[in-house]
Amino acid sequence: MIASSALADRLGLPAGARAVILNADDFGMCHAANTAISDLLARDRIDSATVMVPCAWSPEALAFAAGQPALDVGVHLVLTSEWRRYRWRPLTGGATVVDPDGFFPADVATVERQASEADVAAEIAAQLQAALDAGVDVTHLDNHMGSVYGLLTGRDFLRPVFALAARHGLPFRLPRHMEGADADPRLQAKLTEAAAVADAFGVEIVDRLWTHPFELGGEGTADEETYEQVRDGFLALLRAVPSGVTEIYLHPMTDGEELRAAVDFGAAKRDYERRLLDDPVVRQAMADEGLVRLGWRALRDLQRGEAR
Repeated sequence: MIASSALADRLGLPAGARAVILNADDFGMCHAANTAISDLLARDRIDSATVMVPCAWSPEALAFAAGQPALDVGVHLVLTSEWRRYRWRPLTGGATVVDPDGFFPADVATVERQASEADVAAEIAAQLQAALDAGVDVTHLDNHMGSVYGLLTGRDFLRPVFALAARHGLPFRLPRHMEGADADPRLQAKLTEAAAVADAFGVEIVDRLWTHPFELGGEGTADEETYEQVRDGFLALLRAVPSGVTEIYLHPMTDGEELRAAVDFGAAKRDYERRLLDDPVVRQAMADEGLVRLGWRALRDLQRGEAR
C-alpha cells in the first residue's frame, strides 16, 4: 500500500487523506447514458464525466456540459467501437483507425496493431477540439477501453496523448500504481515508465484507477447478480480505498428499450451503476470511511498553476 501521495500533498489534502474521483465514462454514447449522467452530475452524485465525442448522442452531452461550466466534464478519447448493432466512426479520415466498414475497430488489439501514431494524434486532437468548439470547459482527458495504453501488444499511443494534454493544460487518466496481491509486476513496470513520460510532459495523473466488474455476474442465468450483490461489491471497493488520489469510474445509464437495442449485454448492470451512485447506503459508506471527494478540475488547476 502506498504510504503517501505526492499528488495529494500538492493538492493540499490532509496527510493520509483518502481522496476519490467518481467519474462517469461514456457520456454521449446514447441518450440512456445522457439522462443518467447529466442527472448525477447536476445533483452532485458524481464528480466528473467524460464525453465520447464521435458518438451520435454526443451533441446532447456537449450542450449540457457547455451550459453547466461549473461541472467537471472531460473528453473520453475514442479509438474503438465495441458493440455489434451500434457503431461510431472517427472524426478524421485516418485510414489506420477504421475497420473495413469504416467504423473504429471493435477491439483494442486491432487498434494497437494497425493504427499509425499520426492518425491517432489527429483523431484525438479532433475529438478534443470538437468539445472545445461546442463550448465545453474541458477539465480532463481519459480513454475508452484503454486503447492508448498498449496493454495487449505493448504498443501504446501515450506520447501523442500526453502531448495533446500538455498543449491544452489537461490532466489524463493514467494510474501511477498497481496495488494488491494480484498486481502484475510487468504492468507496474510499464506504468512506471509511462508515469515518467507524463511527468516529463507536465501532465497530472492519479495515484490509482479502480472500477468493479464491467459485466453483470451470471447475466441471463438463474445465478444472475442482484442489485444488492453488486452494491455489496462496490461497498467493499470503497472501504479498501487507500490514501492518495483514486479515480473510480463507472458507466451509469438508464435501462430501457434504447439501451438494450444499443448494447450486446450489460444493460441491467449499467442501470445498477446509476442506482449505486444515487444510493444512500453508498453515500453513507463514503461518509463513514471519511473519503474525500475530488474533481478533475482540481488536478487541472494544479497542472496549469505549476506550468505558470
